[in-house]
Amino acid sequence: MTLESAEIEEKKIGKELYDYQQDAIDKIFERINNHTEKYNLLYQLPTGGGKTVIFSEIAKRYIKETGKKVLILTHRIELCSQTSNMLNEFGVQNKIIDSKVKTLPDQDDFKCFVAMVETLNNRLQDEKLEVEQVGLVIIDEAHYNSFKKLFKFLESSVILGVTATPLSSNIKLPMKETYNELIVGHSIASLIEKGFLSKAATHCYDVNLGSLKVGIDGDYTVSSSDRLYTNYLMQEKLVGAYEEQSKGKKTLIFNNGINTSRHVYSLFTAAGYEIRHLDNTNTEQERREILLWFKTKPDAILTSVGILTTGFDEPTVETIIINRATKSLTLYHQMIGRGSRILPNKSTFDVIDLGNNAARFGLWESYINWHDIFRSPDFYLESLWNDQEIERQFTYKMPADLRAKFSKSENIDFNMKDEYALVAKQGLRPKVAIERSIEQHARICAENSEDYFDAAELAKLLDKDIEYRVKKFSYCICKSTDNYVKWLQDDYKRKLSLCLNQKYTFSNEEE
Repeated sequence: MTLESAEIEEKKIGKELYDYQQDAIDKIFERINNHTEKYNLLYQLPTGGGKTVIFSEIAKRYIKETGKKVLILTHRIELCSQTSNMLNEFGVQNKIIDSKVKTLPDQDDFKCFVAMVETLNNRLQDEKLEVEQVGLVIIDEAHYNSFKKLFKFLESSVILGVTATPLSSNIKLPMKETYNELIVGHSIASLIEKGFLSKAATHCYDVNLGSLKVGIDGDYTVSSSDRLYTNYLMQEKLVGAYEEQSKGKKTLIFNNGINTSRHVYSLFTAAGYEIRHLDNTNTEQERREILLWFKTKPDAILTSVGILTTGFDEPTVETIIINRATKSLTLYHQMIGRGSRILPNKSTFDVIDLGNNAARFGLWESYINWHDIFRSPDFYLESLWNDQEIERQFTYKMPADLRAKFSKSENIDFNMKDEYALVAKQGLRPKVAIERSIEQHARICAENSEDYFDAAELAKLLDKDIEYRVKKFSYCICKSTDNYVKWLQDDYKRKLSLCLNQKYTFSNEEE
């Protein structure tokens, strides 16, 4: 098939096309023009880059140049409405095919249709929709595989898939089997540099994921996530992370289960914070009211389950808390992307990672070779670190505000792995490494205190550093069960307190 080249008309309503968006449109049409036979394309662009703007302009141009119809597929009703509104802005008259549309007597009056997969499948099965004149099918969030069932009806149409992450949600159905070519758009780092996306400041907290189970979909099960993320230690870690990094900021919390999200709601409410909970059991009216509250309240906290990963756009979000672990690269990018929208007074946002996700996938803005993932998804998935490897590689870094409390100490670092190796070389018992760590902690507490009571208060602030050092020691001796590590941490804190007491008692006796 060959399309006549034409100038892209600027949008009369709303924003004009950015250079990178127009560049993407030109590349897509160039590929279509250069192939006389059906040629399916997949286009990748990060969340927040304006994929809907791009494919709305593509629909407009395609209809104008070919006279054929365009069909746009989405997987959620909210995306249908948003897509239809964007098409209207571009002057593309369109019709939404949803569950309320049982017949289509007026289909000849429209050149563009927007539909959900299941609804469209039903209408096609009932032969209510004629698709012979549909020349282009655009699939939003193309990494989902629910669209594949429709392809038998659309064998003569060109398929254009758009997604932020060209990695199939079903590893048994790789995207390269549907699409002939992947076109990669601008990277996250590039869009940040050009001022189109906000820059993420990622704060990682060490989490032991050993109790999580993987389900048949390849991701962690809701039941095992609920057990982990509703326990006292994880809830305490969540509130502590919020107060360290996000207190007073508009915060969106993602959880893996409704039970966890409700626990989060109760936890923050008890701590005196205003928070709302949202999941797919809320009515449409409740959802609208909650999202309006979240939009208008500057320091609002919203805890949710899945429902806001796509089709939700609130630029005023300042912090994303990932209160879950996931093995899905797509979900990881979708969650963080909810905070990436820019505003005149917002060029950065915070990401609090409580699931070792950044260690698994890399930072959100890190380079990803999407072409390699498209060609060899199995190889990519197999190359990801498992939970045990992530846990062992974690490195604790004392936050700047806490480091300031130890400003009189030139060096606060202690490498447990190196110390353990030194102790072994010296022929000493392994716990000498722990004893030296306790002595070093006691020393820096004393260096920055006037008396024992000040030192004891400083020692209480070292919990995360202590947890980290004890875990490293447990790996060295190959004894890292939860019960043993917890006992060792408690024993460490007791001996640290005793060491401080001895330091000040000895000092007083000398005086």
